[in-house]
Amino acid sequence: MRAVEFHEYGDPEVLRVVQAEAPHPGPGQVTIDVAYAGVNFADLKARAEGYRVASLPYVPGLEVSGRVRAVGPGVEGLRPGQDVAALVGGGAYAEVVAAEAATVFPLPEGLDLRTAATLPTVLPTAHALLHEVGRLRAGERVLVHGAAGGIGTVAGQLARAAGAGAVYGVVSSTAKAQHALEHGYDEVFTTDTFPDDVHRATGGRGVDLLLDPVGGDTLRRGLDTLAVFGRLVSFGNASGAEPWHAGQADLAARGRSVAGFSILALAQTAPEALRSLTERAFRAATDGTVTLPVTAEFPLSDAAGAHRLMGGRTSTGKLLLRVAD
Repeated sequence: MRAVEFHEYGDPEVLRVVQAEAPHPGPGQVTIDVAYAGVNFADLKARAEGYRVASLPYVPGLEVSGRVRAVGPGVEGLRPGQDVAALVGGGAYAEVVAAEAATVFPLPEGLDLRTAATLPTVLPTAHALLHEVGRLRAGERVLVHGAAGGIGTVAGQLARAAGAGAVYGVVSSTAKAQHALEHGYDEVFTTDTFPDDVHRATGGRGVDLLLDPVGGDTLRRGLDTLAVFGRLVSFGNASGAEPWHAGQADLAARGRSVAGFSILALAQTAPEALRSLTERAFRAATDGTVTLPVTAEFPLSDAAGAHRLMGGRTSTGKLLLRVAD
């Protein structure tokens, strides 16, 4: 089979197409003939700095859609030939990938393979950030960093559908603002001025829920935009800054709180909770509540091109690798 791997950390050019042996499913696993693989910022961090990489060479990629190729011992409810989407710990940039059965999801009726590849990380994450962790209530004000990215595109629509009183987005450049405005956001700010913009837009009250994948100084500045009893949910550290700390002095005076979420960690520690979350989240795609546009599609052989586009911070929506012809 073809796979894309890297033997050293570096720029997108370290990605290379190789011929590899197709995996076989172990106990509790299935193998999947991959149709599409999603491209995520975590893939870029793996390639550039070894994020979640146990050893080299390494095949990146965390989500796929395709058809079940084979089923390992002890697997129930999945069968060869079945259309599925899957969250995997790595290895998605390949024609065949092994996945734990607990993180493989049969496609609901009406969901095609191309659309399905956009969902395994993005839609459950956005749902959890707003509902399970963020506990959004109708009428509350929401602020989302990375509003034009995959998770941001979905989070704006989900917040609007949940009855948020106002949905604000933050983007890295004004060129991305229009994309966010078309996907549920009332106003969109840029990273350099967002605290002042939030205070203006809310009349000084602040936001009730803030979703932050950036970390570092952006997270610190975000704390000051929270309303009384506001909640901040951290779900990444795209800035690469040192781990953040928020203590009682930062939070107690106005009753603020900080929480965290990682869908990859949840898959390892509580796969049944992940399955329940994903089933709830996927309904938002099948009933038309949300759409996640594929704004660029690359052949597997040009995974480096996908990484260059995402790394250039000009992309919006979701990027996919087309694996099957």
